[in-house]
Amino acid sequence: MSSTAATTPTPTSPPIFTEADYASTIIHGRSLYPPLIHPVSHTPTPAALLHLRAYTPAPLALFSHFALHAASALAIPTSPHPVMLPTQRTLWTVPRGPFVHKKSQENFKRVVHRRAIKAWDADPEVVGRWIAYLVKHRMPGVGMRFTRWEGAPVGVGENVFGEVEGALRKPHAQRVQALADKIVLESLEQPEH
Repeated sequence: MSSTAATTPTPTSPPIFTEADYASTIIHGRSLYPPLIHPVSHTPTPAALLHLRAYTPAPLALFSHFALHAASALAIPTSPHPVMLPTQRTLWTVPRGPFVHKKSQENFKRVVHRRAIKAWDADPEVVGRWIAYLVKHRMPGVGMRFTRWEGAPVGVGENVFGEVEGALRKPHAQRVQALADKIVLESLEQPEH
């Protein structure tokens, strides 16, 4: 069956798009549609966490949409939509003047909107490319912070412990040997009474 036959809808069923069919079509304004969210294939293992923050919600929503589309293009399974984190509000009061206008004060408020996108089950190299792409095309007024997790092979703790233990013992053993050699030399140089 050809791919065009798979995407041709019947009167009773909606169109079925595969990822290759979706990528090969030219849809102007594709970014208006939600990104293709790749399913997590097995027990989810977190690969990266992207924190976004901005003072206004409009550029934050636009960049989080862009980040999800970029992850979709790299076949990284992500959360289906950006998670809305609690908004941070900071309030402070400043006097208008130090002398006559002491009782006249101004109030200021800063609101920081935050979003989070979690990526699952992706190769560290692909996650690195996603991060580099987002950093290259970052949006003014939107701050980013990445947290990456990389898996370690089984038994890595025992290997690291052995390396650290050897590194700690080697200088200590060399110092003890040098001290012993010094004691032996001093005892051979002294005449006996």
